[in-house]
Amino acid sequence: MPLGNLTSQFFANVYLDQLDQFVKHELRIKYYIRYVDDFVILDNNFQNLEKYKEKINEFLIKILKIDLHPGKSKIIKIDSGVNLLGYRVFSYHRLLRKNNKRKFERNFKERVELYKNGILKRSDFEASLQGWFGYAMWANTYKLRQNIAELVKKH
Repeated sequence: MPLGNLTSQFFANVYLDQLDQFVKHELRIKYYIRYVDDFVILDNNFQNLEKYKEKINEFLIKILKIDLHPGKSKIIKIDSGVNLLGYRVFSYHRLLRKNNKRKFERNFKERVELYKNGILKRSDFEASLQGWFGYAMWANTYKLRQNIAELVKKH
């Protein structure tokens, strides 16, 4: 199934529900976040995190017949932020990842040109912008969104 497909997201959630139950009820991890196949565990103790990683990987291999991606499974300090779902997540704030911001800027410029040339309808332009605003609002982007809204008003 293609990545990003709603069906693949649904099946990933059904399949990984066993992982959620294991993490919550067997390991009793308090701060666990999962979205489809990405997850984060927060703990102040490095040894706990090492132990959790080992037990989760054993569970995934034995029960679900999958394993943790060796290049993506890391134990890091939260102070440096965690890349998750296109954001850089810190203890008290969230930023958009720079590559997501650059991608938006490229797409925005293209859509402005398509709109100016009459290829893209106003409603479609506004819908795509609102969709991105809906995503971006979960990060510290108030000023960025205001600047974009001002640019749109000028055009």
